[in-house]
Amino acid sequence: MAAEMAEQQEQISLQNLSQAFPISVEPQSQDSDRPSNPNLPSFLSSVRLKHVKLGFHYLISNAIYLLLVPLLGISSAHILTLTASDLAQLSDQLRFNLVTVVLFPAVMVFLVTPYFMTRPSKVYLVDFACYKPNPAQICTGEKFMEISELTTAFTEENLAFQRKIFEKSGLGQRTYLPEAVLQVPPNLCMAEARAEAKAVMFGAIDQLLPKTGVKAKDIGILIVNCSLFNPTPSLSSMIVNHYKLRGNVLSYNLGGMGCSAGLISIDLAKQLLQVHRNSYALVVSIESVTLNWYLGNDRLMLISNCLFRMGGAAILLSNRSSDRRRSKYQLIHTVRTHTGSDDKSYGCLFQREDKEKKIGLSVSMELVAVIKEAIKTNIKTLGPAVLPMSEQLWFFMTLVARKVFKMKIRPYIPDFKLAFKHFCIHVGGRPILDEMEKSLKLTKWHMEPSRMTLYQFGNTSSSSVWYELAYLEAKGRIRKGDRTWQIASGAGFKCNSAVWQALRTVDPAKENNPWMDNIHEFPVYVP
Repeated sequence: MAAEMAEQQEQISLQNLSQAFPISVEPQSQDSDRPSNPNLPSFLSSVRLKHVKLGFHYLISNAIYLLLVPLLGISSAHILTLTASDLAQLSDQLRFNLVTVVLFPAVMVFLVTPYFMTRPSKVYLVDFACYKPNPAQICTGEKFMEISELTTAFTEENLAFQRKIFEKSGLGQRTYLPEAVLQVPPNLCMAEARAEAKAVMFGAIDQLLPKTGVKAKDIGILIVNCSLFNPTPSLSSMIVNHYKLRGNVLSYNLGGMGCSAGLISIDLAKQLLQVHRNSYALVVSIESVTLNWYLGNDRLMLISNCLFRMGGAAILLSNRSSDRRRSKYQLIHTVRTHTGSDDKSYGCLFQREDKEKKIGLSVSMELVAVIKEAIKTNIKTLGPAVLPMSEQLWFFMTLVARKVFKMKIRPYIPDFKLAFKHFCIHVGGRPILDEMEKSLKLTKWHMEPSRMTLYQFGNTSSSSVWYELAYLEAKGRIRKGDRTWQIASGAGFKCNSAVWQALRTVDPAKENNPWMDNIHEFPVYVP
């Protein structure tokens, strides 16, 4: 079914560079409702009512309970008919068959033990923290343009281009930039880049450790991801040195992996926690703006100045069963998609020098097709693992109708709202979020965390999905059992997903995250 689903999801398309992630359905002719065979009923017209579909979903989802109720009733009725003599006879049979009584449990233990010894360890998210910079680092739209003008590095045409991009980006008036970028002229040096990285990483970790009660010495795995700033010693070494982590800590530093690197780090931590029992894994996701602020006039490299802002997150994972009670979430699935074997995918986002030897991140015109392939493949892989049986049956019936009966109907696009309660979509830009909302048929409520994160913090790269989850917690929307889908794409080209299930209801009154000071102001209207 997964292979066939790939074929039917060829409808995933992207319109242009500002519409990066749409998943649209192929146009349908006026006669598409009619079956090719006039003797057959119209399939599409019989399933259009959403209440019929919802009822079918509930029926299939609760089928096991509908089957168990009659069986339990029959069994209960039979047990009630047993007399005292029947019970005495059963006791005698068990006493005279002592070997069977002893052997059966022994065989069951022998068979079950390997399963419990080899099954994957459950991974829990104990807690996480997002960094909020100082108020002095707030950058309004007017301040952004003022700094750009005072640098005297941009032509009048490119200043107008940046103003236009910013106005349509969906960013608000309270995003943050590093102090080095806010200076005139910008002080773009290694020392300032290190200072930015330390402020973000240590700021997030200093919030996280007191919240969890875990000591730095207890951390056995450390993973840091930052795409465009990779000094020596590494960022992970900075953390080891600052917090005096133990000598046998497993330290990893991921670089050059784009905005999806945060979920790659989560997947890597999950794999390591399958091997190292009773361990804590600290994941730190940041991006450095200082050394990657572009001061040239190549428009393909100016877009990042308008969208990317300062931020980061720290996440503590555990595979200890004793941590389940106090953890917020359990990691259910991770899906990673990499299309880097294709030359177009590999080069669509490329850090390079312009004609004046100024370094920046260049966006290729092939980005549209590359994102289409990565998103399509990721959803194709994730869908069968998370969609309820009712959705997969709808898909199968549509497939039969099209392939066997040659009916001219739309391929069925699964409803992911039946699989997830919340969506944390990487904030690549406002047009991207518009298309994702339309393509996945999400409501304004589902898209609110992404849009408000873009408005309040801008594109913080790999950490953006954590600001979105923090927004959901601050709003008091996370309930026990809720499933949340985080999805992000980035250079390489990669698209990655993580699915979390809430282990408890999160009380916003007990939370301390970057949204709490003004959460009552959201959502806001973004013109």
